[in-house]
Amino acid sequence: MTASSPSAGVRLAAAPISWGVCEVPGWGRELDAPTVLGEMAELGLSATELGPPGYLPRDPAELRALLSGHGLSLVGGFLAIELHRDRDLALAAAEDSAALFAACGADVLVLAAATGLDGYDEHPSLSDAEWQELFETAGLIRDIAAKHGLRAVLHPHVGTHVEAEAEVERFLAGSDLPLCLDTGHLLIGGTDPVELAKRHPDRIGHLHLKDVRSELAEAVHAGKLPYAEAVGKGLYVPLGEGDVDIEALVKFVHEAGYNGWYVLEQDTALGADSPSDLPKKDAARSLAHLDAIIAGLTAR
Repeated sequence: MTASSPSAGVRLAAAPISWGVCEVPGWGRELDAPTVLGEMAELGLSATELGPPGYLPRDPAELRALLSGHGLSLVGGFLAIELHRDRDLALAAAEDSAALFAACGADVLVLAAATGLDGYDEHPSLSDAEWQELFETAGLIRDIAAKHGLRAVLHPHVGTHVEAEAEVERFLAGSDLPLCLDTGHLLIGGTDPVELAKRHPDRIGHLHLKDVRSELAEAVHAGKLPYAEAVGKGLYVPLGEGDVDIEALVKFVHEAGYNGWYVLEQDTALGADSPSDLPKKDAARSLAHLDAIIAGLTAR
């Protein structure tokens, strides 16, 4: 089975973070773009998210040429911005990203409610007024995205203002944006991603598939272990080798009518001595696990 299975209604993609490419300063060794995109293509993937600012070209023609040279299309990208203040700055950033994504044939803008702090280890609370500002700004960004033919989704994410289960539910109650259901970040934040999908099947707008080791996830959630350090200790593992029920999630969203992207997006941090082929090997194991699940969908 290939990495894309239209007969099962499943479109698979990847993201540079699975190869250790991250916006956090000092995250780790970064592989060059031709290597990362080439390995995605070698694995049979046909699409990718953009990755952090500056990693891939921001000029649309240059970006299209680079991706097409590897047989890849653009799904969209991740935009972590402060939604609770500095509205004009947030809207300008959203306009810039939405225009780029649309010019390259993408269809999704993945928002995260950034705190404004470096990294993802602190998680300050918002006032009621700040929550209202977040809702309103997210709605305006939804409209910007729609103007460019894109869908905007909100990504519950470790170290952002929408992380814990109560925050996810508050966002769903206060905004009409769908979610990027990220199986790893939700579990780290204390939310069972399968149960969340079952509670809100109509609010799943995008999928980031991760598997995690629950003992490290619990340490991050409890504030006992910094996020980046946990990643370095093996927080994320290939799909099917951790404690997220990926099979149950994929089967449920498929049966619920989800027809968006399934993005292999597992945070990886490469140390100075990490084998350069480690991300590709882990991605291959994840894709093999997904292939088996997708085969079951096709057979039903």
